[in-house]
Amino acid sequence: MVDQSHDAAAWDVIVIGAGGAGLAATVAAAEQGAKVLLVEKNCRLGGTTGIAVGSFSASQTRLQASRKIDDDATAHNEDIGKFNPRLEPRNNWALRQVFTEHAGPTLTWLEEMGLRFYGPSPEPPNRVPRMHNVVPNAKAYIARMTERSVQLGVQILSNTRVDHLVRENDGPVTGVQVVDRHTGRTRRLLARRGVVLAAGDYANSSELKSEFADPRIARIEGINPTATGDGHRMAMQVGAELVNMDVIYGPELRFVPPPRKPLSQLMPSGPVGRRLAAACLKLAPAWLVNHVIKQLMVTWQHPETSLFEHGALLVNARGERFTNELGEPCYDVPDQPGKTCYILFGRKIADRFSQWPNFISTAPDIAYAYVRDYERLRPDLYACAPSIMLLATRAGMEPQVLEATVTRCAQAAVGVVPDVFGRTSWGDGFAQGPFYLLGPAKAWTVTTEGGVRIDEGMQVLDRTGKIIDHLYAAGCNGLGGMVMWGHGLHIAWAITSGRLAGTHAARCGTS
Repeated sequence: MVDQSHDAAAWDVIVIGAGGAGLAATVAAAEQGAKVLLVEKNCRLGGTTGIAVGSFSASQTRLQASRKIDDDATAHNEDIGKFNPRLEPRNNWALRQVFTEHAGPTLTWLEEMGLRFYGPSPEPPNRVPRMHNVVPNAKAYIARMTERSVQLGVQILSNTRVDHLVRENDGPVTGVQVVDRHTGRTRRLLARRGVVLAAGDYANSSELKSEFADPRIARIEGINPTATGDGHRMAMQVGAELVNMDVIYGPELRFVPPPRKPLSQLMPSGPVGRRLAAACLKLAPAWLVNHVIKQLMVTWQHPETSLFEHGALLVNARGERFTNELGEPCYDVPDQPGKTCYILFGRKIADRFSQWPNFISTAPDIAYAYVRDYERLRPDLYACAPSIMLLATRAGMEPQVLEATVTRCAQAAVGVVPDVFGRTSWGDGFAQGPFYLLGPAKAWTVTTEGGVRIDEGMQVLDRTGKIIDHLYAAGCNGLGGMVMWGHGLHIAWAITSGRLAGTHAARCGTS
């Protein structure tokens, strides 16, 4: 419920957004003694961080030291650039060096707050293991930082949307205007030291994606439906510079969420639950840990494109093919019934993707999910039958339609007819039964890489390179031109930049 008793009050720091970045900024500012207000437009805190797996990539950490892993921040920065060499010339090296230098201390800060991690796990091209995974899952970040915020006396307004930043002419940002989403009441709230933008990315903003990126991706929904670029818009309104707004991770095929939360998402994320989960991970056999992590693999991770390279097909809910699977199929998925599709393959692919090195989905070196894992852990996505006709019946498709689809593909594969979608490489994925369907899957925009230009103190810069006083940005709002491909980097940046932004904002004008 929104507290209506503070209309005339002023805070030292106001934080916009209660995901990983916003909560980190909130805790850090409050730990500096600042009076902090956290504003969240949704009824629940968490943002995109709260629905993630929870990996945190960092160097020079306690867990690395415990395994005698020698590492440093510059090597980490260099290795991040190897994930996407094509985009590396557009990277803000200096800012990414700030990130890699502070990610390790931020992980220590989280551990001191009571969070537990296992790892680090290797992820090539990282030269040493750097991927740390929070116990039991990413919602632990949200639970613990929320607890810490309350302990520090932070005021939290949920269901409250920030309409715009308050700034007179070219002066400092002095506060925010908010709207109570229940009553429609509008208020102006003041910040004496600073405002932190931590409102998430624009993965679900068709307007921003259409304006800055490939217009085709504007039709692709974001993983987080509330990631609508609010912070980016507010920053633009006060003259901030935005960079790399055309760089987007996706679109990517991902299976729809299960009808019930997996075991790993039901595990308690409170202090007792975190300690219990951490103890269990130390004592549990490797196969049990692998089983728990696999539940995340079959829920949140995308099916590998190598499935299609070996011959798998994509069909819609009617059993029709609609795209060249080896092209850019995600852009055609939104045109299908229910905006969904299914992956179809036969016995040879099933055998091939039932053991290393071929897997359906993965979190590198933590767990690999194969065909049988989907059968056991996601029966809602899995269908198998000895014939195409029976498979269609079990999946609720028109048997004659699916059979005709496979027949046409078999003819195209041997050159009898050309493929209407231009596919020329077929493999042997549907030549022999039994036959399998995995789905439904949807095309998603995963994350957006564009953000506000910031300096190394997380302060927002305008289009001339001048600091906009008292305005800070963190997480996806403050990516600042960095290019960060690879697991665990976005959460690590969200919490690291939030911690730095909150600390700097709290200290503004106090020296």
